[in-house]
Amino acid sequence: MSTRREFITLLGGAAAAWPLVVRAQQRERVRRIGVLYTQAEGDPQGQIRLTAFRDELQKMGWIEGRNVRFDIRWDAADTRRIRGLVAELVALAPDVILAVSAPAVVEFQQASPATPIVFIGVVDPVAAGVVASLAQPGGNATGFMMFEFGISAKWLELLKEIAPQVTRAFVLRDPAVAAGIAQLAAIQSVAPSFGVELRAVDVRDISEMERTLVAVARGPNNGLIVPASAIAMAHRDVIIKLAAQYRLPAVYTDRADVTSGGLVSYGPERVDPFRRAAGYVDRILKGEKPANLPVQAPTKYELVINFKTARGLGLTVPDTLLARADEVIE
Repeated sequence: MSTRREFITLLGGAAAAWPLVVRAQQRERVRRIGVLYTQAEGDPQGQIRLTAFRDELQKMGWIEGRNVRFDIRWDAADTRRIRGLVAELVALAPDVILAVSAPAVVEFQQASPATPIVFIGVVDPVAAGVVASLAQPGGNATGFMMFEFGISAKWLELLKEIAPQVTRAFVLRDPAVAAGIAQLAAIQSVAPSFGVELRAVDVRDISEMERTLVAVARGPNNGLIVPASAIAMAHRDVIIKLAAQYRLPAVYTDRADVTSGGLVSYGPERVDPFRRAAGYVDRILKGEKPANLPVQAPTKYELVINFKTARGLGLTVPDTLLARADEVIE
């Protein structure tokens, strides 16, 4: 009998406590994560990368609709548009920002110096002025750098290996990317050894880019190097189309450029930093400061070749290059 009374008492206590649990869950604070991404919303690679970011956060207990909300703004390719999108996100008072480019980080820091920022895709965060040092960022931003400058020389090496006839290489630079100077210097340092004349061309928008590529195509034995930048990402399809149209061998930094029809790319794997960024966002939402979270470098680089594009350009891909490739697109 006493056991029955104890069971009823326990059941009654649990029933009384249940509404309290429900109310506690209902009162759970919803945190806001602002996201500013370079590509348009329909870009499949952008969707894959942001899905990886959100899925990783979900594994850490951040459930959309329960305790977290994502405010995403797309198509942040040029400075004027970035500024407006930053203002929109800052007005929503996010708890943390995910920014995918150096210009975006700079705009956020100017608009809201106290809001924590996790960045992806910044080539040299120190040169860009967004952190004091890689080991101790010291401000409101930290994240995952794009790559180290040394790999910039690899782009010219690949261009000559896959298109040995090239004697003049044009480097498409976004002047808003502070790291562009160091990247160009790294390429220039090896240009004489490959017998290549190097020319840097600043491009600020799509019309300037189109004029540049048309001009490059007029000369014989020209090639193209397309470093990572917000403009290059946003106008990937135009660059690839014009390079094919004018039969320009081109080297890119992103696997997505080659899967979209570009010739060859060498650069960091692009999905993993979004997963790793989720870890930093989680730690910040739990109270850690960006100032104390070191900027991290890529952990994996990949070489991707589009064999079909090479054939279309009349190029023979050396077996030695094929053997080193992480992926060959037929």
